[in-house]
Amino acid sequence: MPRYSFVNLIVFFLLLVCSGYAQQRFADLGDFQLENGQTIQNCRLGYRTFGRLNANRSNAILVPTWFGGTSQGKAFVANPGGIADSTQYFTIVVDALGNGVSSSPSNSTAQAGAEFPQFTIRDMVRSEYELVTKYLNLTHLYAVMGISMGGMQSFEWLVSYPTFIDKVVPIVGTPKQSSYDKLMWGTQLTILERGNFSPEAMKTTGDLHELNLTTPTYFLTHLKADDEPAFVQQKENGYANTNPYNWASQLRAMIGQDIYRGRTVAELKSTIKAKLLVVVATQDHMVTPGMATELARSLQVPLVELTGDCGHLATSCEEDKVKQAVRQFLQN
Repeated sequence: MPRYSFVNLIVFFLLLVCSGYAQQRFADLGDFQLENGQTIQNCRLGYRTFGRLNANRSNAILVPTWFGGTSQGKAFVANPGGIADSTQYFTIVVDALGNGVSSSPSNSTAQAGAEFPQFTIRDMVRSEYELVTKYLNLTHLYAVMGISMGGMQSFEWLVSYPTFIDKVVPIVGTPKQSSYDKLMWGTQLTILERGNFSPEAMKTTGDLHELNLTTPTYFLTHLKADDEPAFVQQKENGYANTNPYNWASQLRAMIGQDIYRGRTVAELKSTIKAKLLVVVATQDHMVTPGMATELARSLQVPLVELTGDCGHLATSCEEDKVKQAVRQFLQN
């Protein structure tokens, strides 16, 4: 049996952290009542934690998942040098309701498929608040940050728990859906509903989703016209394994996203206590930047604009710009 020194073990542990390894955990929330009065029975919330709390427990960052994403797929944010670097912060990556890991239409025994209650972005955030306060025993978060639907949840944290957090970073998210967003998300939902949530309907929904992930210019430079059929086939094969009821449940949550809830910007401003950094992609066809840009300028908070042709995927294409802006914001 090989012998390992203490230093070897430490290096091995750091390699595991750097590779995004962390155990999948679950918080049992019991019967979780939603804002529409319905209840998710035996609600479970998945999460992973990276890094350690400091002595005064003031370095916790919560990262909600994007649309359809999982904490496993989002673990990279905690890597050293990542936007939620776990060598500096206690990073909590949470599986949003409906993603197939946390309570979802696909894994509920009592409320499967179409019987699963309809939750909102606000419900997602309240479940995360329960995780943080009741299971992780935290009384405060240093920051909340997320990408896409994670950005929508970040905006909701800003107004739902204004004194609980110091800083909020919504990245290619929106505080409220624009008319374009509602049309695009709504069309995906309509395809699923009219197709009776069949695998074929899910594949067609996936085609529309892929179309909006980037831009026409990106497709022109990255996909030859002759290769388009193979590209579509490959993507559809992947979407055929996606649960359409999960997809629809998170679609409905996003379509209803609105942190204003009848309030003016001035009224919203009086509610907001945390410092805010907004990151948008100016050519985003998936979560259009207009509403987030308008709010950032109205509140006179820092706004980072990603201007390349990657569209909604700009956070990957312009990763260094995002990291630099977020690091500076968190450290100031």
